[in-house]
Amino acid sequence: MAEAERIIGTPDTPDDGDERQAPARRTGRGRRVAVLFAVAAFAYALDLVSKMLVVARLEHHAPVRVFGDWLELNALRNPGAAFGFGAAFTVIFTLIAAAVIVVIVRLARKLHSMPWAIALGLLLGGALGNLTDRIFRAPGIFEGEVVDFIAPKGFAVFNLADSAIVCGGILIVLLSFRGLDPDGTVHKD
Repeated sequence: MAEAERIIGTPDTPDDGDERQAPARRTGRGRRVAVLFAVAAFAYALDLVSKMLVVARLEHHAPVRVFGDWLELNALRNPGAAFGFGAAFTVIFTLIAAAVIVVIVRLARKLHSMPWAIALGLLLGGALGNLTDRIFRAPGIFEGEVVDFIAPKGFAVFNLADSAIVCGGILIVLLSFRGLDPDGTVHKD
């Protein structure tokens, strides 16, 4: 059986019923939950503002070159997933995004790791950003098309919500490889 230990900044004393330790434990977890929601709000706000600007200034216009042929801003509506796959499954993607949001909010109750708070905040902000498009953009509720606009040469066009999701996912993979769990334990095999 794998050993587990707490990392720095997480509760390291067993719960022996001492009421004096409970507020400190809640404060530490509360700080991490606050970071999770602050990161999510920041990622969501950046995504929302960027999409509003893109729709107002770039949609129905020629792409804007940012870095020669390597990077341009090109407003597109994407009913599917990455690379435009699954356009017929927009409602499914909406339900998946909603489920991810629910899982992250539920996981926040057990959160004792600052790196996990940041990773989950990025995922939450990105999922909220794309879910907002799916719910409120044309052609209709739960079938809306996501606004994508960052177009690197030879790659899919994406948005800031997608970037937040990918960065959060990479961070989660790295944390998992290091054996760090959301509750702050580190597993050594």
